[in-house]
Amino acid sequence: MIFTGSGPDRKGRKMMHKFSALKFAANCTTLLSLFGVAWSQQSMTSLERGRALEMLQTVSNDVKKHYYDPKFHGLNFEGRVAEAKQGIEKAQSFNMAMSHIAAALDVLNDSHTFFLPPQHAYKHSYGMQYQIIGNSCYVTQVRPGSDAQAKGVKPGDKIIGLNGFAIDRDILWKIQYMFTALRPQAGIRLTLEDPSGAQRQVDVAAKIQQIKRVTDLTGANDASDIWGLVRDEETQEHLMRARTVEYGDQVTVIRVPEFEFNIGQVEGMLGKARKHPNLILDLRGNPGGSVDTLKYLVGGVFDKEIKIADRVGRKDTKPEVAKPLHNPYLGKLVVLVDARSASAAEIFARIVQLEKRGVVIGDKTSGAVMESKRYEERSGADTVVFYGASITEWDLIMADGKSLEHTGVTPDELLLPSSQELANGRDPVLAHAVETLGVKISAEEAGKAFPYEWPPE
Repeated sequence: MIFTGSGPDRKGRKMMHKFSALKFAANCTTLLSLFGVAWSQQSMTSLERGRALEMLQTVSNDVKKHYYDPKFHGLNFEGRVAEAKQGIEKAQSFNMAMSHIAAALDVLNDSHTFFLPPQHAYKHSYGMQYQIIGNSCYVTQVRPGSDAQAKGVKPGDKIIGLNGFAIDRDILWKIQYMFTALRPQAGIRLTLEDPSGAQRQVDVAAKIQQIKRVTDLTGANDASDIWGLVRDEETQEHLMRARTVEYGDQVTVIRVPEFEFNIGQVEGMLGKARKHPNLILDLRGNPGGSVDTLKYLVGGVFDKEIKIADRVGRKDTKPEVAKPLHNPYLGKLVVLVDARSASAAEIFARIVQLEKRGVVIGDKTSGAVMESKRYEERSGADTVVFYGASITEWDLIMADGKSLEHTGVTPDELLLPSSQELANGRDPVLAHAVETLGVKISAEEAGKAFPYEWPPE
C-alpha cells in the first residue's frame, strides 16, 4: 500500500523499544525455499526494482549501525546483503524482491531482527488460526463462513503439512511471516489429521479484499482515508484489550493479550484483582510488547525492586529494573503460557519462577527474547511507501545468567489441551489453574471464559 501525506502518529508506526517478537528463526536457504508459490507473479517495473534495492540498502545500513553485536555473530552479513542485491536484480516480482531482503536479515537467526515490508494493497485471510501445542501444530479457530469452514477444517485438526512443508516449532513462525507479510497466497494446501487419527488433504482458498492502492493522508475527500485508519486502530485496540473473569470470591483471571498498556491501565487491572486472594494472569498467545508495560506489570505484583534482566548492548551492559507500584497485588499468583507466549510475556513468566513468586502452567514458550527497536523508513516524497526493520539493540540475560532466546520458559506444570478438547472448545489449562486455587470449574466452563473474537473483514 502507498500513502500520500504525512499521516497520523499511529501506534503501529511509532519507533519504540520492544520486548515483542515475530519469530522466523531458520537458515536463509530454507526461508527462500518457501517462496516457490506466489500469489502474484506480475513482472517488476524498473521503478519497483530500484525501490527494492533502495530498501535493501537502507535496512542493511540500519542493521549495521544499530545491531547489538557489531561482529554479527561471526557471520558475513555484508556478503549476505550482496547476495540479496543480486537476487533483487534477477527477481521477477516485487514480492520476491521483498523476500530477498527478509532473507538477508534472517541470516542473523535473531527473533527480534526482521524486515517490515510495505503493506499490501489488499486484506487477506485464510479463515483459520493455528498454533504449536507441544511438538505439533493444531487448528485452534475457524472463521464462520470461511472457505476453511466450508472445506471441513475444524479446531482440533492437526496440521501435518502446509503447502508441502512439515510443521514444527522451528518453522511455523517463519511460515506465518512468509504467508502473511511477505508472500500471501491465494490459497494453502493442508494435510490434516482429525482427533480420530484419520488424515486428509484440503485446499483452502484465502479471502482477498482489494483496498485502495493509494491512501490519501492529506485530509482530502472528507478525510475518509484517515478516518478509516483510525477505525482500524480502534478495532485493534478493542481486540487487544485486557479481559477479566471472576470465580466466586476467590479467583480473578486476567487475560493480557499483549504488553501495550500504560501504568494507569495496569493499575486498573490489578485493582480488580485485589478483590480476591488469588490471581491468574493468562499470557497465552501474548507476543510481548513495550518495555514499560513489562516494568509496570512486574512492579504490580512485587513489593520490592526487581531486576528484569541485564541488557547487553553494542557498547555496554545495563540492568533493566522494575520498581514496585504504589499498591502492588501480593496475593497468590499463577501465570499461564503457551508456545505463542513470546518476549516480554516469557520474561514475566521467568521472573515469577526465579523469584518464586508463583507457579507457571501451560506449554513451553516461544524462546524469542531480545530487546529491539523498530526503524520506520519511507521511500518517495509526495507518494510514500512505508517499510522498515525491527533490529535487536540489546541481548537480555536473566538473573540466573541465562538468555531465553531460542530456549524459552519451561512451565512448572506442563499441561496441554488434547485435539479432542480443542475440537470441543474446552480449556483444561485454565480449569486446572483455577482448581489449584481452590475453585472447581469444568474445562467446558473455562473454555467459555474468553470467547475468541475475529477481526471484521
